[in-house]
Amino acid sequence: MNWHRFKKTFNRFLRILGPGLITGAADDDPSGIATYSQSGAQFGYGQLWTAPFTLPFMTAIQEACARIGLVTGRGIVAVVKERYSRRIVGLVVILVLIANTVNIGADIGAVAAAARLVIPLNFVVLVLSFTVLILIMQIFLSYRMYARTLKWLSLSMLAYVVTVFVVQEPWMTLLKATFLPHLEFNSAFLFIIVGVIGTTISPYMFFWEANEEVEEEKAHHLAKVDGRPQIDQHTLRQMRWDNFLGMLSSNIVTWCIIVTAGTVLFGHGVTNIATAADAARALEPLVSTFPHAGFLARTIFAIGVVGLGLLAIPVLSSSASYAVMEAFDWRGGLNYKLKRAHGLYGVITIATLIGLLINFIGIDPMKALIITAVVNGIVAVPLIFFIARIANSRAIMGEFRSGWLSNIFVWLTFALMATAAIAMIASFVF
Repeated sequence: MNWHRFKKTFNRFLRILGPGLITGAADDDPSGIATYSQSGAQFGYGQLWTAPFTLPFMTAIQEACARIGLVTGRGIVAVVKERYSRRIVGLVVILVLIANTVNIGADIGAVAAAARLVIPLNFVVLVLSFTVLILIMQIFLSYRMYARTLKWLSLSMLAYVVTVFVVQEPWMTLLKATFLPHLEFNSAFLFIIVGVIGTTISPYMFFWEANEEVEEEKAHHLAKVDGRPQIDQHTLRQMRWDNFLGMLSSNIVTWCIIVTAGTVLFGHGVTNIATAADAARALEPLVSTFPHAGFLARTIFAIGVVGLGLLAIPVLSSSASYAVMEAFDWRGGLNYKLKRAHGLYGVITIATLIGLLINFIGIDPMKALIITAVVNGIVAVPLIFFIARIANSRAIMGEFRSGWLSNIFVWLTFALMATAAIAMIASFVF
């Protein structure tokens, strides 16, 4: 009887998890893993405090995005377009499309490079194979199967959590570094902090979580009145739990990656992450813990990067496609079959294929990620402004408009990202 009650409770918990969990896992994509690994390798535990620091801001802005999608039954761009200039919306969509496409290219390359640590295949073969697999998942799987697949892929995050507890860590030092901020006023330190913030709070996450709430409503055939879904406080509470758990899991993984890189790489004088193989060295201490663990170390790293890459790349291409679709009033959604949503799947395919080509035209993937971080950091600022205004609008959100706590943290997120964007631009100039 107790087992039956536990199973029932656990299944109810799993049903709560959805867009928020997937969004949180996608935030730790290969480019994020590279950024967090670089933070730990270059500065040890000096930036460990950024993980808990960004959690409330990340949670607040993603909750506002999810609530907008849940209440209005439409994505961010569709709502923004009604209230603001189409030129502004068009510029933002173009910048997000460019940033996501470059990010897709860098992530495809990182997934293939990580897989090569375990699978002795040619890089080109792996890149092409993963690209085909990702497109098949998005275009031909039903939405329910696709969403379920992404949920399972989110378990890849556990690879980094397990690693922290296998490697011997100075726990009191970690505790201090986690809750006592450390700052160095030099360009290298500030640039990496800006990169961590820009990677953690990214525009593609705004679009994705809002639109996935809409997709979930369609999948569950939620009743509508005057074109708006009928939701209640219970639905809102479930969304908030899903969102919080997704953001919390994302930040725990961020913390684990910085810790591991700080302990192993920084601790052994390796201060620069240039390739997937460099980041894999963060798991080498497993060799001294288990017999023949060299392969195990590479496998854990590959599972983490490949799994999260296979999750994040579809999120990147889908969020870009949602933005374009809403900007041009195209019909579509992942609930639609290919023949009923040519525009949506067309943008997904083109963005993914252009991302694939980036791996063959000689662009340095690390430089590409830096450019992406810059664009994302700049685009996020006006987007958060619009999101804050919409989420607090009684005319749009009705009784589900932002409360005082949400307003405080969303506007603080706007200030944080604006400061980060200015710092990012200044670091390039100076």
